[in-house]
Amino acid sequence: MTNYYKVAGHVFSVCGEDGVFALMDNYAPFSSSASDDVVFSLGVERGVAPDYTEEIRQDDEGQEIVCGRTQTGAPVFEFRLGGKTAGWLVCAADYLHSQLVVSDGYLKFAVDNALMVLFALATARMQTALFHAATVSFEGCAYMFLGKSGTGKSTHARLWQQHIEGVELVNDDNPVVRIKDDGQAWVFGSPWSGKTPCYRNVSYPLKGIVLLSQAPYNKIERLRGIQAYAALVPSISGKRWDELIADGLHETENALASQVPVWHLECLPDAAAARICNETITA
Repeated sequence: MTNYYKVAGHVFSVCGEDGVFALMDNYAPFSSSASDDVVFSLGVERGVAPDYTEEIRQDDEGQEIVCGRTQTGAPVFEFRLGGKTAGWLVCAADYLHSQLVVSDGYLKFAVDNALMVLFALATARMQTALFHAATVSFEGCAYMFLGKSGTGKSTHARLWQQHIEGVELVNDDNPVVRIKDDGQAWVFGSPWSGKTPCYRNVSYPLKGIVLLSQAPYNKIERLRGIQAYAALVPSISGKRWDELIADGLHETENALASQVPVWHLECLPDAAAARICNETITA
């Protein structure tokens, strides 16, 4: 069985048994009948672990991604949760076709992570970036909140919703930003949203990006040039040791830093922080 999905205008396909799709309710708003111009395809099957050499690993609150290559050079990603392997993603060199070999546990975790990785890598050269950010809409535009894990991105987004009329959550953890042909940056909802289930197939022009940091006061200032660029890089998913992917992400990051206002908000987790931020960046 094969299903198609469209996120930020990019179509991808997933092939697997019915049990796989039973765990993919978060993809339902992005279901598509289109099979043309598929950006990447993923097959899901049970099998044995591939033999590969580790290159690098990332660990975030007990969730690990181990990156490596097989003897033939195929990229491999192993997804681990709580020390247990959920699956191995074996990719073609261009990431257009991939196979996810799953184990007995954490199937949904493996599928979600595989699709996030593939989406980020396959679209990196298409002026598209998968962000680690909380995003809200206000008066027809989108605003993104960046920062390290635990900084308070979700909290700040929630404060906007609670204290500013007309604010809605677009995505709580993994929005997609795409620069369209006219140069305008847009934010799109996605099937991935961290701990807060917010899987909305919506899009808004991106009008502001805010880097958050905790402080015993509320202060906001505009970042420009290299400071704006540097604020974006840590929040964008990608395999930066791959030259083609790094070049694609650089083009997107450079365009965003030069076209979209970027701010730094040092703040408390209170209503005043949300108001000063809103009044400044939406003016």
